[in-house]
Amino acid sequence: MNSSPLQNPELDRFVAELHQRSSDQITGITTYFADRADRGNAADLGELDAAANEFLADKLVALEHDKALLCHRLCLALRARRVVEVGTSYGVSTLYLAQAVRLVAEAEGGTGVVIGTETEPGKIAAAADNFRRAGLGAYIDLRPGDLRETLVNLDAPVDLALIDVWPVMARPALELITPELRPGGMILIDNTENHPESYRDAFEFIEDPSNGLLTQTLPFRGGLELVIKR
Repeated sequence: MNSSPLQNPELDRFVAELHQRSSDQITGITTYFADRADRGNAADLGELDAAANEFLADKLVALEHDKALLCHRLCLALRARRVVEVGTSYGVSTLYLAQAVRLVAEAEGGTGVVIGTETEPGKIAAAADNFRRAGLGAYIDLRPGDLRETLVNLDAPVDLALIDVWPVMARPALELITPELRPGGMILIDNTENHPESYRDAFEFIEDPSNGLLTQTLPFRGGLELVIKR
């Protein structure tokens, strides 16, 4: 049995360190939003205001290990060569995706890429450094800016996409990714059960028969939506 989930013990240790940093920040994040609510200035978690965005600018807010590992293994199952990640942040989940793409490329020849997008300059710089430290930079195309611009040219077919952004941006991401997704390709969307009202627009798109999608909510913390293109 391979005791290394990512088939690379050094990478396993590195992502574990990043997950611990992210976990260490959770109490502070929870306190910030609770204090705002107590003051009658609750933040809209569907679309954050400037103050909340400033507070979160140096927070990892990493996708949980179990969810990220599922994404990694789905990439392996799909023999994924082209993956899209919406909401790269510090690039923790990106490393899971890129390692899968690398393993597929090494096993079968050729290459592959994870296309990531992020708006926060500090996070972009930190993610790039994490990619370098992990030795995965050659498999990642990190695009700075608004996803409505950065995801216009995806060079289909896309095998898998991970959407881990504030809910207001989920539908624009779906509208850009779905036409480029191959039949049998998958989209995973985080936290759909935590903020169901905020994801209403996204689900209207998913459930529109003309878009050719099937969906199932997986029983992870906060909900993880698995969307498959027919």
